Amino acid sequence: MGFGHRVVHGGPDLDAPVVVDAPTLARIEALEPLAPLHNPPAVAVLKALAERFPKLPQVACFDTAFHRGHPAVADRFAIPDELYREGVRRYGFHGLSYEYIAGALAEHAPAIALGRVVVAHLGSGASMCALAGGRSVDSSMGFTALHGLPMGTRPGSLDPGVILWLQQQKGWTVGQVEHFLYADCGLKGLSGVSNDMRTLLASEAPLARLAVEYFVYHVARTAAALAADMGGIDGLVFTAGIGERSAEIRARVLRRLHWLGFSLDEAANQAANQAGGTLLTRVDSERAAYMIPTDEELVIARHTLALIGEA
Repeated sequence: MGFGHRVVHGGPDLDAPVVVDAPTLARIEALEPLAPLHNPPAVAVLKALAERFPKLPQVACFDTAFHRGHPAVADRFAIPDELYREGVRRYGFHGLSYEYIAGALAEHAPAIALGRVVVAHLGSGASMCALAGGRSVDSSMGFTALHGLPMGTRPGSLDPGVILWLQQQKGWTVGQVEHFLYADCGLKGLSGVSNDMRTLLASEAPLARLAVEYFVYHVARTAAALAADMGGIDGLVFTAGIGERSAEIRARVLRRLHWLGFSLDEAANQAANQAGGTLLTRVDSERAAYMIPTDEELVIARHTLALIGEA
């Protein structure tokens, strides 16, 4: 018997699931500044269980691990090499979700399972991943879970000059900037209404409508960029909260990507919220798009059983 945990950030070295011991726990705890919303609660649970059940094996599964094989051009920032060696690089996140989808493609979409697939993990936290041959070759997220797509309360890609301006011209402290980036931006900040896509889709407020269109715009834009990274695209998968439950968002994204060969099947898309592994495009579509529900807990369970079995 053991217990598996999702840990968002594993840094440059924790690139596979591990049985947690005291030194490993210290390494995870040291990464808390890179994932201040996610790693501290995970560390707290690991510590509490270790104190209460000292003989219980615990396994940490990292959201960054699935992306660790990226080529250098996708892995690095244009900064001095010594900073890269210190761990300042693009990590990518939601790796447990992408790992599940990579495996599920063989069942739901075998024709594209080993091809060039863009996966859109769209929820309050959102990112996208380029899968080639079932492996991650690029991701929209970077050094932290702030980068890439606009999210519920996080801005996504943002000119670093904005941060400098807030500090230099408005006198904001590091703490104020951190809170702003993690809690006051994204769909919430842009709309001034809500961070919940359901609320925004139901709202008539102009800024709510803008926030929805902004999200769709950047999902489609990122899909095209990741396709360029792979030299083409064979399929697109929607997953996670918004990706699995919002037919409206899926439809808007696919309409924007019609030029890439995606022809939306309106009826199939509307029905997809009630069924997993659903084809969203017409049978005569040049490219195929799917909705496949993710299951990160199953991936964690598999890794946990595999490692405990080895112990």
